[in-house]
Amino acid sequence: MPLGNTPRSTYATVEKNGITVVQAHADDSASGLVRRITIDPHDFPVLEWRWRAEGVLESGDVRKRRGDDYPARIYITFDYDPSNLSTSEWLKYRAAQALTAHDIPLRALSYIWSNEQRDDVPVPNPFTNWVMMVPVEGGQENVGRWVVERRNIVEDYRRAFGEDPPAITGIALMTDADNTGESVTAYYGDLVLRSE
Repeated sequence: MPLGNTPRSTYATVEKNGITVVQAHADDSASGLVRRITIDPHDFPVLEWRWRAEGVLESGDVRKRRGDDYPARIYITFDYDPSNLSTSEWLKYRAAQALTAHDIPLRALSYIWSNEQRDDVPVPNPFTNWVMMVPVEGGQENVGRWVVERRNIVEDYRRAFGEDPPAITGIALMTDADNTGESVTAYYGDLVLRSE
C-alpha cells in the first residue's frame, strides 16, 4: 500500500534470533503491508503481536500532520457503512475515493509506537478522525527490545468510536517517516487474532 508519490518503505522477511520476522525500514518514506481479511471482531476480539523498534522519530508528534510518523504501527480496518456518515463526511469520502485506487477505510484503529506518548488513550489521526491511534509504546525505554502486546480490539474500538465495531476488513503493518523526513527500522512478529 504506497501513499501517493511518496517513496515506499521497505519490508523483508529476515531471521532474528532464529525466528522469521518482518523487517521494516523507512527513510523519508511511507507504505504498509496489508492483509485483507473478513473477521467478526466479536469472535476474535484479542490481537497479540510482538514488535521491536530500533529507534524513535525525534520529530514525531501524534497531534500534528508533520509529526504523524512512527517506527512501528499496526492498523486494524473495519467495514463501516458509508450511509452512516454525515453529509459533509460522505462528500469527503466520495472525493477521496475519486483520488485513489485503494479502498478507503472509514474506521480504523492504529496501534502505534510513538516517540514519547504512551498513555493508551485513543487519539484522532491528524489527517482524519476516521483513524483513531492508540499509543501502546513510546519513548526510548524499550527501543532495541522485543515487546509483546495484547489488545482487546472490541474494547478499543468502543473507546475510540463510541459504538460496537463492524467486521474487520484488514490488518496492516506500517513503518513510516515521510512527514518527519527521518529514518527508522522496526521488526514485527507473531501477529495473531485470538478468541480470548
